[in-house]
Amino acid sequence: MQASGKNAGLGLALVSAFAFGGSGVAAKPLIEAGLDPLHMVWLRVAGAALVLSPLAWRHRDLVFRKPLLLAGFGLVAVAGVQAFYFASLSRIPVGVALLLEYLGPALLLGWIRFVQRKPVTRAAAAGAAVAVVGLACVVEIWSGLSLDPLGVLLGLAAACCQAFYFVFADQGADGEDVPEPLGVIAYGMLIGALVMTVIARPWGIDWHVLGGPARMGDLTVPAPVLLGWVVLVATVFAYLTGVVSVRRLSPQVAGVVACLEAVVATVFAWVLLNEHLSTPQIVGGALVLGGAFIAQSSRPAPPGGADPAAIAMDRETTTA
Repeated sequence: MQASGKNAGLGLALVSAFAFGGSGVAAKPLIEAGLDPLHMVWLRVAGAALVLSPLAWRHRDLVFRKPLLLAGFGLVAVAGVQAFYFASLSRIPVGVALLLEYLGPALLLGWIRFVQRKPVTRAAAAGAAVAVVGLACVVEIWSGLSLDPLGVLLGLAAACCQAFYFVFADQGADGEDVPEPLGVIAYGMLIGALVMTVIARPWGIDWHVLGGPARMGDLTVPAPVLLGWVVLVATVFAYLTGVVSVRRLSPQVAGVVACLEAVVATVFAWVLLNEHLSTPQIVGGALVLGGAFIAQSSRPAPPGGADPAAIAMDRETTTA
């Protein structure tokens, strides 16, 4: 039962990574058609909030039971990641900003080990290290080594917010009063949409862009179709499967698997947008896959003389 729960969690984490990774390839044609990047983020979050609003009403008791969790998820895991990432993009190369954001799993391990004072398995630490090296190759960090210090700080802020996404997703999962993931995500999107409204100022959106076509590589795709994919698949579905996977695995393992999002985004851009991959990017993608495999490869240790850290971690990774 425990093994099946972990396998299901790993499957959900992979599905979530693919869903999140597909956001850029759908959003980029809209941005190139004239949509402001911050307006794209607002449409993504506000659209998801609208879709999930019936679930927010259904789970309205969470407002009284878990107000801090909902506020934290909306401010940090939704609005914080998006706002800091796009702010960093305005000052440093895209690839470097992406790499900085995906330092989140490594920062998460540091938080768990040194702040929460919980054990971290060697597999999770080694997997995170290999994945970070792979990400550096995927985004070809050496192509943008002259960096703006503020841009780097903003990118690291996005990484911190991403790390806390996994912390909030796991919050209360092993207690008696377990918050329903659908409700947490619904209120997170509502709060995130309110915050992003202040930041993005959506009243300046060029709505004509959304009424016409957009170019995706050699294809012409209706803009509403692309927006629907970003909202329904790359946001609602991605967040839902991601939160559930964290609860079936552990924050640290799910975090390393999430590094696959950058690889998926790069491959999608190669296939659909004709953005060809270089040899270092292909090698980097293999390293990220290897890091994710290493991170999730731990198994329950045999009783008697086993490593206490491994036992503690395996209890976390097999909690469904």
